[in-house]
Amino acid sequence: MAKKAKIKSAKGKLGVLLPGMGSVATTFIAGVIAVRKGISQPIGSYTQMGRIRLGKRTDARSPKIKEFVPLTNLNDIVFGGWDVYKDNVYKAAVHAKVLDKSLLDQVKDELKLIKPMKAVFDKNYVKRLDGTHVKKAKTKMDLAKALMEDIKKFKKTNGCSRLVMVWCGSTEIYIEEAACHKNIKALEKGMRENDENIPPSMLYAYAAIKMGVPYANGAPNLSADVPALVQLAKKNGVPIGGKDFKTGQTLMKTILTPGFKARSLGINGWFSTNILGNRDGAVLDDPDNFKTKEVSKLGVIEQILKPKENPELYGNIYHKVRINYYPPRGDNKEGWDNIDITGWLGYPMQIKVDFLCRDSILAAPIVLDLALLLDLASRSNLSGIQEWLGFFFKSPQTKKGLPPQHDLFKQLMKINNTLRYLKGEELITHLGMDYYY
Repeated sequence: MAKKAKIKSAKGKLGVLLPGMGSVATTFIAGVIAVRKGISQPIGSYTQMGRIRLGKRTDARSPKIKEFVPLTNLNDIVFGGWDVYKDNVYKAAVHAKVLDKSLLDQVKDELKLIKPMKAVFDKNYVKRLDGTHVKKAKTKMDLAKALMEDIKKFKKTNGCSRLVMVWCGSTEIYIEEAACHKNIKALEKGMRENDENIPPSMLYAYAAIKMGVPYANGAPNLSADVPALVQLAKKNGVPIGGKDFKTGQTLMKTILTPGFKARSLGINGWFSTNILGNRDGAVLDDPDNFKTKEVSKLGVIEQILKPKENPELYGNIYHKVRINYYPPRGDNKEGWDNIDITGWLGYPMQIKVDFLCRDSILAAPIVLDLALLLDLASRSNLSGIQEWLGFFFKSPQTKKGLPPQHDLFKQLMKINNTLRYLKGEELITHLGMDYYY
């Protein structure tokens, strides 16, 4: 058996801080409280429902993840966050129209007590969103310091032993890496000078990392995916991860594409379109914000298929992604895909997928898993980019120069082997005798 990592106890309260307390965050909070009260099951959560195989298949050891690694108990989680609207979580959840009001009313008392702090917000980065519950300050550095005060106060007021932060806010406009992102000194100078290349999500990431709080980015924003914040995370011993929760259409792509490649089936084209209402749909209706999401979505199948390595099968693939704002649909997004494939002797075939999904229902368990696993990473003395958490993201953050891994099944193997490593169990590689047993 391999040597175990030294993992600190999960004893005490874990504060989960959420920038953006809209449909995803309120669905997550209400869901965890419902699970704690025995009203519902945490379906879709890797940490709560998933199992992990240990040793040989003949050993018949497959405990649940939450029984295998020392995760924070759901009863020990405290919720907080920021939003541009001052509605308490119950009112925000009713407005989001994701969960049935009959369910929300069963957790109403707990939800009404959770009220968002004033958000750091700039309409230049999310043009289709308005809000009055917003912090005011002269510089972006002042705003970051205000967030750090919020974090400090929340931890003390709620008696938390540890904190994590998971971005659940909107997609910001497309921003590329700039000079102010190169190192910590340049970033802090840019914050003092209100550099336009530093969006609100980056201020939240900076504040979290400065305060030693693990940070995950659930949107395709640049956020913590810049050299300066990676350096700061390593310096402060803070685990970080991102970007963009892997939910509906992209989840299906990372399931289907590895299968096509495994069977050496050719792909000529993949057309994807979405219709989505709610706040997220409204934000993405702006071309500048859609560009950020488009870049996140487009890289998935290309990385898995590697057209340059497989030109006969994928050299001429045409990949198109569209998102259409359709208010009547609300949070119940529809992702429609047309896939033109080729088989033996080049004969054409088609596959059509119509995924009538619920975006926040798919995202909420990801928020839970990231919060618990980032806390585990912190207690295991892991810092910097946590590539093993790429399982949960559309556009996994990686170390500079390394391509992300998008194949869901390879991502699952990586996350499971990381947990085995932390607990001193043998890694499963399907080589040697383990292949037979």
